[in-house]
Amino acid sequence: MLEQFRLSLIERSSRWWYTGAAVVLAAAVLFGAMIGPAGPEWWRVPLALLDRLPGVDIDSGVSDVEWAIVWEIRMPRVALGGLVGGMLAAAGTSYQGVFRNPLVDPYLLGAASGAGLGATIALTVGRDITASWPVDPVPTVAFVFSVATVLVTYLVGGTFGGNRSGTTLVLAGVAVVAFTTAVQTFILQRNLDVVREVFAWILGRLSGATWANVRLVVPYVLVSVVVLMLHRRHLDVLRVGDEEAASLGVSVARTRVVIVLAATFGTAAVVSVSGLISFVGLIIPHLIRLIAGSSYRRLLPLSIMLGAAFLIIADVPGRMLTSPAETPIGVVTAFIGAPFFVLLLRARQTQR
Repeated sequence: MLEQFRLSLIERSSRWWYTGAAVVLAAAVLFGAMIGPAGPEWWRVPLALLDRLPGVDIDSGVSDVEWAIVWEIRMPRVALGGLVGGMLAAAGTSYQGVFRNPLVDPYLLGAASGAGLGATIALTVGRDITASWPVDPVPTVAFVFSVATVLVTYLVGGTFGGNRSGTTLVLAGVAVVAFTTAVQTFILQRNLDVVREVFAWILGRLSGATWANVRLVVPYVLVSVVVLMLHRRHLDVLRVGDEEAASLGVSVARTRVVIVLAATFGTAAVVSVSGLISFVGLIIPHLIRLIAGSSYRRLLPLSIMLGAAFLIIADVPGRMLTSPAETPIGVVTAFIGAPFFVLLLRARQTQR
């Protein structure tokens, strides 16, 4: 009876957390759609959005040209920012659970360095080869290299670590990241004319977001998020250690492979269109652990919603600070994330 009452309280509190996170995300979406260097006055945007709903007739005072700015420029950017932020936060949370280390992020096994190398090759060595491609070669090559780099990391960790434990995978990731970064630097040194373009991609950007970009990454993000959500209970079990988890009936090796591949799949997809955006997958799980507990059954869905909200809001200063130019969103998240992460670490130390 007492246990049922405790579970009921946990379920009720979870509903409140989910409701609060959904409200924050909705507010972030509206805020992102309202702010921009061009277009209608900010207070007219909610009216314009309501006016487009079936059965609603409101004189928003927004012209067709202004609505095109909102719907074709701002909203794809907001949608893509939400997908990227949610996916990076979910991947970071999952990696932290798999490796039982709260300091790892979605780029631990080489997804970022592989994507950076792929983008560099597409922008330099392969420019003549990919000029006739029917699709943008940079996201495509970045995605392929990102996934391939993580697979190489996993193979190296298995070859030299035997059972692909968390420690051997992390060490293999460090080695592979160092190698891919060295190759990228070597290529850039011999193609100085594209250094600015490559670094603009590496620093992250949502400025060129279109609905086509959103449609491109949605299937990958959905598959990854569904797989990770289905394994969030296993992440809770893995917290007690590999041997204990195995004794409880969890196939540790299979679970680790599935979670790592799902997180990598989604991370590679969003990074291929947004560039490398730091700190989202690191600080969002930390923040949620402080305020909502460390159970992955609650932590993972909250990370998805609040990670999406965080990146949407973080993108707004980048649009306005240096208007009409833009500040790369990776720079904004680093400015916000670095001191915030230090404060989170201090708060965790105080709680002990």
